[in-house]
Amino acid sequence: MPEPFTTDRDILFLCVANSARSQMAEGLARKLFGARIAVQSAGSEPSQVNPYAIEVMREVGVDLTTHRSKSVETIDPATVGTVITLCAEEVCPLFLGEARRLHWALPDPASKDPSLSRDEMLARFRATRDQIQGRLEVLDALLDVPEGPGPEEFHASVRVKNLARSTRFYSWLLGAPPKEWTHRYSTFITPALRTNFVLVVADGKDLHHDTLYHLGVGVADKAAVLRAHALARSAGVTVTKPPRTTWRGTPLHELWLEDPDGTLVEVYARLTPEELAAMPADLEPTPLTEPR
Repeated sequence: MPEPFTTDRDILFLCVANSARSQMAEGLARKLFGARIAVQSAGSEPSQVNPYAIEVMREVGVDLTTHRSKSVETIDPATVGTVITLCAEEVCPLFLGEARRLHWALPDPASKDPSLSRDEMLARFRATRDQIQGRLEVLDALLDVPEGPGPEEFHASVRVKNLARSTRFYSWLLGAPPKEWTHRYSTFITPALRTNFVLVVADGKDLHHDTLYHLGVGVADKAAVLRAHALARSAGVTVTKPPRTTWRGTPLHELWLEDPDGTLVEVYARLTPEELAAMPADLEPTPLTEPR
């Protein structure tokens, strides 16, 4: 059983320049945690605190004017219990030590694009600030979770329009028929599958794969994703996006299907270290093709 999330030493926020994301995270965390947790930030190539970061943080009652960009090399690893990296398109700093590691991939709101107006830059920084705030609130909620009931099984269900058609689809997807069924439901028990259960915020946006609203099954590797595509076409399953490798967030080989009710289903495989080394600079999805 996994250990509850606890921290008894500093939280360290890391990005490259220690000028925007990690500075805003440090300020927000100090305000949220107070004296409960020591908080610091640093970067691999420290510069100076971005004026836009100072301005948008002042809007939420946090003063960054006394903050200074710091090098990760000045941080004592023995004082750090949790490292949170906030890099997205850059290479995140390395940090030595036995700290818990979290990765919050957030694009850098700073930009050298001269076409961006002051209002557009402020909007970029506010969006990043608010995303960090939301993640910190979840982290705070995890620090004092009381002892739970010790579950041995997890149940999730979806509504379907045609039970027979959906039973056929999920028998195909999960590789086994239902354990039992009635005229109202079919029950699938698959002990070999690990649960990946996602909660999605109700923000009023349309629910689709870009807002994490979907079902998914993990497979072994890239070849298995390609094989799933061939099997789906052979079985007459609707393919909404053919196999590709996505690099933003968690890099994955993926394939998107639809069940008979239009619910999106992702078939995915995590990348090997060798595959990750081939990540393109623009982070745009790469189509997967069958080997010749």
